[in-house]
Amino acid sequence: MRKRGVKTMKKWILDRSKIIHDTAGREVRILEDASAFLVAAHFDCSVRAVYEASLNAGICPYRYLRNRETISVPEQYHLVKSRVVVVGSGGLGGPALLLLARMGIGYLVVVDPDRFDETNLNRQALSSGPDLGQPKCEVAARVLENVNPGVDLLVHPVRIDDTNAEDILAGSDVIVDALDNVPDRFRVQAAARSLKIPLVHGAVAGFEGQLMTIFPEDRGFSLLYGTRDGKRNRKESPEAVLGVPAVTPSLVATLQAMEVIKILLGRGKPFRNSMVHVDMETGEMNRFSFEGN
Repeated sequence: MRKRGVKTMKKWILDRSKIIHDTAGREVRILEDASAFLVAAHFDCSVRAVYEASLNAGICPYRYLRNRETISVPEQYHLVKSRVVVVGSGGLGGPALLLLARMGIGYLVVVDPDRFDETNLNRQALSSGPDLGQPKCEVAARVLENVNPGVDLLVHPVRIDDTNAEDILAGSDVIVDALDNVPDRFRVQAAARSLKIPLVHGAVAGFEGQLMTIFPEDRGFSLLYGTRDGKRNRKESPEAVLGVPAVTPSLVATLQAMEVIKILLGRGKPFRNSMVHVDMETGEMNRFSFEGN
C-alpha cells in the first residue's frame, strides 16, 4: 500500500476508534472488529493489515485489549507482522495454532497432509464429528478464520519432505514441530538450519511430554534421538505404545506457543540446548541441560 494510502487508512482507523477504560480503569484507545472490517472492506485489504496499521498508530484492536501490559502495543505490532509455520495440525499443532492465533500472530502457515478420523477426537483441538474425513488443513483454516480474522492463513496439505521443506518454511520467523515421527523432524530441522530459522520441538506420549527449542547453530535432535532414522518404527514409538490423552498435548502445545512468543519478542530465555520433560501424572517438570554437547 502506498504511503498516502497508509495515512488515509490510519485516519479512517482513528475516526472509527474510541476511547474506553480497561478493567483496571486505565484509558485506552481501541478499534473494534466491526470497525476493522469496515476499514478492510473500504481499502480492499486484509483485516490483518488493518490491525497492523492500527497498532502502528498506537491504537489497540479491541480483541487484544487483555494482552496489554503483559504484551505492549509495540510488541503486539511485532506479533501481527510475524510469520510462524506449524508443521502438523493434530494433537500438538491444533492447540498451538489456536493459541498463536489468539495471541495475534499475523501470518500462520499450516502444513499437514492428513484428514481427521474418529481416533483424533480424544485429543485434537481442531477435530469434531462433522469434520471427520475432512483435510486437517482446510478445517484448521476455517476454524482459525473464525477465531481471529486478523490472521492471514496459508495451508499446505502435503507431507513435508526433502524436496519441499525449504520452499514451505522459507520466510518464516519461527517453525513449530508438531510432528509424530523422528525422520520428519530431522527433515524439518535440516531445512530450518539451512534457512537459519529457530525451531520449537514438542513431543508427547501418555501423560508425558517434552519440549526443546533449536536454533540453527544448535545440535538439536541429534541430542535427543541420535540419528535421523532412529531405532524404532512407528509401531514401537512411545506415542503408539502409550497413547495420547488430551491433557498432554494441550500442555506441551501451550509451552511451544510460549516459546514462539519468547523468540519473537526477545523475552525470557528459550529452552535452548536443553530438554524440558513434563510428567503430568506426578506433576513434575524437569529441565535437562545439554550445554557443552
